[in-house]
Amino acid sequence: MTRVLPEVVTFWRGPLDRLRQTCLRSQLAAGHKVTVYSFDPLPGLPDGVGNAEAEAILPFAFSERLRPPQPDGSWRDWTTLQFSDFFRMRLMAISAGLWLDADVLLLRPVEIEPARPYFAWERPRQLGNSVLYLPPGDPIVAEFDALMAQDELTPNWLSLRHRLTFTLRRLRGGSNRLSDIRVAIFGPAALTALARRHGSLRHALPKRSFYAVHAEPRAFFDPTDFSGLIKDPGVIGLHISPKGRGGEAPIAGSLYAWATDRFGA
Repeated sequence: MTRVLPEVVTFWRGPLDRLRQTCLRSQLAAGHKVTVYSFDPLPGLPDGVGNAEAEAILPFAFSERLRPPQPDGSWRDWTTLQFSDFFRMRLMAISAGLWLDADVLLLRPVEIEPARPYFAWERPRQLGNSVLYLPPGDPIVAEFDALMAQDELTPNWLSLRHRLTFTLRRLRGGSNRLSDIRVAIFGPAALTALARRHGSLRHALPKRSFYAVHAEPRAFFDPTDFSGLIKDPGVIGLHISPKGRGGEAPIAGSLYAWATDRFGA
């Protein structure tokens, strides 16, 4: 089957820190056209990275269905992460390209088969959605379309555990919004459940393809022997979970320092 080098697309809200700038440059260096969707201009966007209007993909008003904004109009706690979970599915619906989170550092180009899903295991029993491609007409996208047509954003693929948690919270007078149960309720857990339902798990790449350092930010930001990672042909890229360290200056001897030397900061 023919493999292609897709356009890379993502969504961002707020200022871009040094880490995200480096990662976006790495995506360009791998040969991809890169477009960041946003509601506002993005200062510090690396040269060569495109900027497109997010409103045309998923209106700003959709965020209010997740939770009301702050009095000044800014988004609360988890809204940005959950909004992006829906935003990437809208991009899949219009065949916009390959979604990469802005903190995915590419070590080599990503080639996809346009008729097959593209994602990878993040944990032993959970897919990640930081790297995502779904082909036109994919049933996972259709499931999200149906969810977004509801008055309440309550997925039909919820696990029993999450259903019980939601029910107990409502009985105790807590939030009636499913979005308040868990930050990733519409993200990796949803993608995994739907991929299982529709027989797509067989397409998942191994964890090391993109999530080798995902849950261990020290493996990226602190000095370490990273030679095995960058030489391994099975490691296509690295999703970085910065945990507040995205604005730090690179430390000599770290994978981050190597990346900034190679791609810029």
